[in-house]
Amino acid sequence: MSVHKAMSGKPLSSLLRAACILLVILAAVTLVPHSSKMVSDLGYHTLCPFAPWSTLTLLFLAWLAWTVRGYADRPQV
Repeated sequence: MSVHKAMSGKPLSSLLRAACILLVILAAVTLVPHSSKMVSDLGYHTLCPFAPWSTLTLLFLAWLAWTVRGYADRPQV
């Protein structure tokens, strides 16, 4: 049995949708102001000192999960 057959259909789509939602939430959390020692590239203290780069990375991964989910939901020919 191939990996594609084992994870096809609803479970894969649901897993990728959950991953996308989680990644978008985490991207928003990286921008939350926080009292840390390091200043982010945005000029203020954030929960993640690597913001906005970590935010952009998480948003890219969310977009990638959404795109793969779209391909996984297509009917097989």
